[in-house]
Amino acid sequence: MTIISDVTDKTIGETIEAAATKTPFVIVDLEGTASTIVAYAIAESDFIVVPTQGSQLDAEQASRAFALIRAHERGIQKHKPDYKLPYAVLFTRTSAAIQSRDTRHIRKSFEAEDIPFFETELNERAAFKAMFSYRQTLESLSHNDVSNVDKAINNAESFTRELIAKINTHNQ
Repeated sequence: MTIISDVTDKTIGETIEAAATKTPFVIVDLEGTASTIVAYAIAESDFIVVPTQGSQLDAEQASRAFALIRAHERGIQKHKPDYKLPYAVLFTRTSAAIQSRDTRHIRKSFEAEDIPFFETELNERAAFKAMFSYRQTLESLSHNDVSNVDKAINNAESFTRELIAKINTHNQ
C-alpha cells in the first residue's frame, strides 16, 4: 500500500491515473466537504463511498456529496444519457450492540430518497483508532495493547466484501 499526501486540486487527476497503472484499486480519502478537489476526485471515480456518522449534521454533509455526484452525472449524461456513477453511504463509528435512533432515522430518510447505503457499518472500535496512534494496519496491531482487534478485522473484511460486490455488480 502506498500513501500519497500533498495532493492538490491541480494534481489529483494525474495522481489517481498514475496510481491506477500500478494497482487494481485506488482509494482516495478526502475531507467531507464539497470542494474542488472532491469534485475532481469524483470525476475520476468508478465507485464512491460516502462515509457518515449517524448524526443529522453528518447526514447533511453527506447530502453535499450527493449533490456533487449528481452534478457530475448530469455533465456526463449530456453525452451518455443512461450514465450513473455508483455510490453508497457507509455508516461509521456506530455501536456494535444497537443502532441509535438517529442512525435509524437517517437510514430511513436515505431509503425514502433512494440513496444507496452499505448494510455493513464500521463500528466504533478501539482498534480503528489505534491504527492511527500506532501507525499500523489492523493485522499488525498487538492484541495485548489494543482490545477487540479481531472484531475490527472482521468488521473491515465484511465492509470490503460488500464494497467489492457492489463494484462487481456495477461493472457487469
